[in-house]
Amino acid sequence: MAASSSLFRMNRFSVASWALLLSSVGFSSCQSDSQAAKTAPPAAEAPAAPASPDQVTISAAQLAAAGIEIGGFTHKNMTTNVLANGVVDVPPQNRVSISPVMGGYVQRVDVLPGQQVKKGEVVAILRHPDYLRLQQEYLQARARLKFLSQELQRQQTLDAEDVGAKRKLQQAQADYATEQATERALAGQLRLLGLVPERLKASSLTPNVALTTPLSGFVKAVNINPGQYANPQDVLVEILNHADLHLELKVFEKDIARLRKNQKILFKVPSSAVQQEFSAHIYLIGQDFDGEARTVNVHAHLDDNKAPVLPGQYVAAQIQTGGARQPTLPEEAVIQAGELSYIFARVGKTGNHFRRYRVQTGPVQSGDVAIRPLDELPDTTQLVRRGAYFLEAELSKGQQQEE
Repeated sequence: MAASSSLFRMNRFSVASWALLLSSVGFSSCQSDSQAAKTAPPAAEAPAAPASPDQVTISAAQLAAAGIEIGGFTHKNMTTNVLANGVVDVPPQNRVSISPVMGGYVQRVDVLPGQQVKKGEVVAILRHPDYLRLQQEYLQARARLKFLSQELQRQQTLDAEDVGAKRKLQQAQADYATEQATERALAGQLRLLGLVPERLKASSLTPNVALTTPLSGFVKAVNINPGQYANPQDVLVEILNHADLHLELKVFEKDIARLRKNQKILFKVPSSAVQQEFSAHIYLIGQDFDGEARTVNVHAHLDDNKAPVLPGQYVAAQIQTGGARQPTLPEEAVIQAGELSYIFARVGKTGNHFRRYRVQTGPVQSGDVAIRPLDELPDTTQLVRRGAYFLEAELSKGQQQEE
């Protein structure tokens, strides 16, 4: 009985000991798990999905490096343009082709292409025996005219005294009139040659005549050389006067109805190294339609006659046919993507979040393009005026990573 009691106490002690041991182990395990939970690093949060596939977020460093400029629309009076091509030209009255009145051999050439000349300046000297013959005939006609004038006076005196016959008076009058016509015709021919009949004497006959320019300007072409025979139909020298340069443009059939006199024209010379823009205005719209090219000629006067352009240069022109006040952005703020165009705007008043909006572009003028938003865009939206292509690149990069 005593042994059983002792065994029972021992077993109760063992059970109590094991219970105490398990309890302490359990407490230690719970405490270890709690401390491990506190000291373990927090799990990384999953990145938030963008609010819109057209939205992009950049860092502050990227914002500064890209030079992004924020602003709003600039409202301008944008015009619609008609495109036309043509050349710089001079009016017919400012273009001279010098030809000889009578054929002759070129003795001397006094000008070169590109040389500036003044009105009346000698451009070439021609030589021919016919020039001598014409001067001789004039001097003979002038001498005969003098004799016939005296004869007419004698016959008039005799007729007044009723001494001479009427027939002789009439004959004297006819001879004088005939010789007078001959003398005047020969004098006119000499003037066409550049000679002065009144100064002509028997001792001053010359086989040479000088060709002079009737217009101040620049020599466009010289088509002769010494020793060459020049015919009256040959153009020996061409002179252009640059004082009244104009444009001769060709406008297509579909755009003719939009043209009006005095409309402004902006044009450039594509072949020039300096792409400077010049202005002109429509002076005359042609009334003759070219059936083959389907164009009409438009004559325009330059606003600055001292513009550094030359006759014959090819020009590309824009005729401003109308205008309306429209919102605009710089060309660099507009992303061209096929048929659609895009602009970027900041999401919120501050921050580095930007969203892309669809727009329709209009005419371009002086680096600005007219904008018509296709998505709802409040007037207070902060638009990206510079750095749009950087944001487009970041947006495309983000879409590729998601794929």
